[in-house]
Amino acid sequence: MATRPVEIGPAGLHAARAIERIRIVRGLTQHQLAVRCTALGRPMSHTALSRTERGHRRCDVDDLIAIAAALGVSPAVLLPLETSPLQTSEHIRGALLG
Repeated sequence: MATRPVEIGPAGLHAARAIERIRIVRGLTQHQLAVRCTALGRPMSHTALSRTERGHRRCDVDDLIAIAAALGVSPAVLLPLETSPLQTSEHIRGALLG
């Protein structure tokens, strides 16, 4: 039986890109971030994290909260603002520097 492809909308794709960008800025590998999430009580493999970052796996709200905590940012930083993409990038950059 064929599986239905995962449909991820613009907010999900934005979150996936934000997770990857912040992870890289923090100097973490996918494995290290997955270990941090697991230590916070949300078991996650580096494969699941990789699939999330590539937009091949949905990031549910529990994953989002654990990933944000493991990255040391508010979950809101991973979500798009209701403004332009430029302001969204500034929002992420401000969270990383502030």
